[in-house]
Amino acid sequence: MTPTLKNRVRELRAERGWTQQQLADAVGVSRQSINSIERERYIPSLPLALTFARVFKCSTDDIFSLERKK
Repeated sequence: MTPTLKNRVRELRAERGWTQQQLADAVGVSRQSINSIERERYIPSLPLALTFARVFKCSTDDIFSLERKK
């Protein structure tokens, strides 16, 4: 079983009332990258994950989690 990375990026962005573009500007990526991350089609690099944590003011564990596929 290969673990998959789940994230709460969409949820955390929505809680703050931010658009994908606003979040993209805050973390320094394209809006399309935010969309791909939210849809779990793209796994962000460690530096990008740490940037999300800084922008959202929470730990990376609060944003990203590993789950086992069944």
